[in-house]
Amino acid sequence: MEITEAQFHRIEHCLPQQRGNVSMTNLQVLSAILYVAEHGCKWRGLPKRFGNWHTIYTRMNRWSKSGVLDRVFQELQREQIVRIKIEAVSLDSTIVKVHPDGTGALKKTVLGPSENPGEAGPPRFIWLPRMLEQP
Repeated sequence: MEITEAQFHRIEHCLPQQRGNVSMTNLQVLSAILYVAEHGCKWRGLPKRFGNWHTIYTRMNRWSKSGVLDRVFQELQREQIVRIKIEAVSLDSTIVKVHPDGTGALKKTVLGPSENPGEAGPPRFIWLPRMLEQP
């Protein structure tokens, strides 16, 4: 899903102007972002030909927060260069940390029996009527 330089020039106006001494062009960063979107790999799993993964991730994060990525993907689809639409984000449950109080574990408090059974709330069991003899 890499784009050529001619295709890049058609969407270049959506990207911010590069200033200063940059190690990667916007084309290289965009190609790496498209690679991750296509293959679903981790940032650290990017091939070495794309350059430093952390530089790419940092720039992608800035573009995402400022709305640049949304404009780029819209322009890529409008120009019919790349047909991609990201609709859902999945979250692996192993990265969501829950406080111990939120796990539903019983509290370490001593519950004493109530002196008046009426205060204890609804009964915890139900008596079901049974027929002893069949008619």
